[in-house]
Amino acid sequence: MGILVSLAFIAILGSLGAALYFMMRGQRNEQSRSGGMARALAFRVGFSILLFVCILVAWKLGYIQPTGIEAGR
Repeated sequence: MGILVSLAFIAILGSLGAALYFMMRGQRNEQSRSGGMARALAFRVGFSILLFVCILVAWKLGYIQPTGIEAGR
C-alpha cells in the first residue's frame, strides 16, 4: 500500500511539474501552451481522486487501519 501511495504522489508531483513547464514556456503558441497545462492539471486531479478512492477501498478491505484521535470520548 505504501508503494501505491508513493507512486501516486510522484505522479501528482510530475503532473504539477508538467503544468509548470507548459505555463513557463514562451508566448509563441498560446493555444498549445494552455491546452498542455490544462491536460496536465486534469491528470493531477484524476491522480488525486484515484489516490483518495484507493485509500478508502484499502480502509474498507482492512489493508490499512486508522490511527490517531479516538472517536467517542
